[in-house]
Amino acid sequence: MSIVTNVAKQAVHDKIESQIKTAQAKLETLKAKAESAKANAELNLIADLLTKKQTIDQKLNELKKSSEGTYQQAKTDVESRVAELEKAVHAIELKFKAA
Repeated sequence: MSIVTNVAKQAVHDKIESQIKTAQAKLETLKAKAESAKANAELNLIADLLTKKQTIDQKLNELKKSSEGTYQQAKTDVESRVAELEKAVHAIELKFKAA
């Protein structure tokens, strides 16, 4: 594997990791708001999303270790999961803004 490929993979990994950390920070903030508002439905959604975030973390680790042959598919899978997580976090944020 070339150095350029390794650098490109690391850049993708760092970008995805940053997105995950941002989503997690938002989830933690939303969790605190939901707890103070006693919003049980939102708390359940947040707990589910935090579980999904852990799965994404595992997939990201697998991506980092993937071979050239499986890298693109693993990358697409992780990016899709991160996009779904970000979309779900945004939906919860909108619920709190509307309340």
